[in-house]
Amino acid sequence: MNWWQLTHIKPTIVEIIKQAEAMAAEQHREIEATSLYNQAKVLKAFKKVKISDDYFNSNEGYGYHDLGREKLEELFAQVFKGEDAIVRPHFVSGTHTIFSCFRGLLRPGDRLVSVTGQPYDTLFRAISGESTLFSEAEGTLREWGITYSAINLKDFGTPGQTSCWKLLQEPTRVVFIQRSKGYNPYRSALTIQEIEKMVQKIRSINSDLIIFIDNCYGEFVEKKEPLEAGADVIAGSLIKNPGGGLAPAGGYIAGKKKYLDKISHAMTAPGLGKELGAFIHNKRLFFQGLFMAPHLTGEALKGATTIAAALESIGYEVEPRYNAKRGDIVQAVRLKSKKELEKLCLAVQSASPVNSHLTPVAGATAGYSDLVFMAAGTFVQGASSEFSADAPLREPFTVYIQGGLTYHHVILGLASILEAILEQD
Repeated sequence: MNWWQLTHIKPTIVEIIKQAEAMAAEQHREIEATSLYNQAKVLKAFKKVKISDDYFNSNEGYGYHDLGREKLEELFAQVFKGEDAIVRPHFVSGTHTIFSCFRGLLRPGDRLVSVTGQPYDTLFRAISGESTLFSEAEGTLREWGITYSAINLKDFGTPGQTSCWKLLQEPTRVVFIQRSKGYNPYRSALTIQEIEKMVQKIRSINSDLIIFIDNCYGEFVEKKEPLEAGADVIAGSLIKNPGGGLAPAGGYIAGKKKYLDKISHAMTAPGLGKELGAFIHNKRLFFQGLFMAPHLTGEALKGATTIAAALESIGYEVEPRYNAKRGDIVQAVRLKSKKELEKLCLAVQSASPVNSHLTPVAGATAGYSDLVFMAAGTFVQGASSEFSADAPLREPFTVYIQGGLTYHHVILGLASILEAILEQD
């Protein structure tokens, strides 16, 4: 008996998947080569830092003198090529982690400039204070006297843009680059080569600026990370790529020590810095998650390319295309209607190992300006390192599919998606 017979998948759907895998075979080989390189890089770092199982134990109270926490942060610094790192379960999301960086690096009167357009919903609300369906935003950067401007990514790349030059002068202190596309169906995730060119251009205009990269969804997609492209600070979520599907919560920050020192006082309290913070969680999951991360990212990327090839072959607009250079693990699919969006999210949920019996519905979610469908039957709640999909309920109706602990699970999820779409047709 074959897998499709066990799961009662129709032969026509099996054939679409087989053809998609054949289309993406070259991309799969390239992904596997990158995954192997990054696995070697991570293993080398583990050996250099001399990780021992003595470092896995949790601690309580203030968390002073936690050698395991210090070793974990040294490990992240080694892997991401930073002078220092902060890795904590206390960060509740990628947005929280990034906002903590802004609070540490910016002061009243400073300006933050995004050169990749308006950030995704939750981060934009934290910066601007714009109200959402869920609640009013309090304590935003704007309330602290920090101004914000955005430059469209396309405009930033245009030679001779006087407005760009002016925005990168005082009082601008931090330049923000969002590596992933977020909920923008019209832009691609940035590759390391593209980030490097942006960094060089920013430095040529004003060498004193702090260049900050939101690295969410992009870790281990390529052989290099943004710090190697000249960025000063990067940050991301541990329930995305670098947590390897095992980290139960948290975020990480890596980069130049002088900037991480400032950020650490915003993370805890002025004068306390990174010396405190009880790591109540068993740290083994964070160490092991980082070790698994290159492989998990490779599995998710292979799944994304196959999804892109399959849906493109039956007439859907996808971004990126199956054979495009990728900067993150997210696969965007343009749908024809709200009804189709609902069916696809239900298909993802039904193919999940957790809560497969539940029906996702669009709801008001903290930080978002639209109702959002979130299909994620995951072992770690909301972990987009696991196979999942989410979509803001707005036109053009676009669903963002990401993650996958194993390539085989993504294929089973794809079969469920194709069933839903073809049944509708």
